[in-house]
Amino acid sequence: MSYSSIVEMANSASLIGRITAGVAGEGIDNPEAWTRSNIYKIVSQPDWDTQWDYALGTKTVNVNPDFGIRTDVISDLNILAAVQAVAALP
Repeated sequence: MSYSSIVEMANSASLIGRITAGVAGEGIDNPEAWTRSNIYKIVSQPDWDTQWDYALGTKTVNVNPDFGIRTDVISDLNILAAVQAVAALP
């Protein structure tokens, strides 16, 4: 697990926005605050750092460098699964 990738994901405004949208879609109260308080649990999901690192290692000038907005790096299904998993924690 790459700690630097986890930090980058936890601070990506576009990824945080997408996660917050997923949280709101799940009907969780105060999605912004919930996302902020659970962001490291969410971005520490298995393989997220690998996907992020791969995008970083293969980026080109012709590909959007904002990995947080790119669904080919972290998909909406990845986000949904992570939100559901973290929401289910005690």
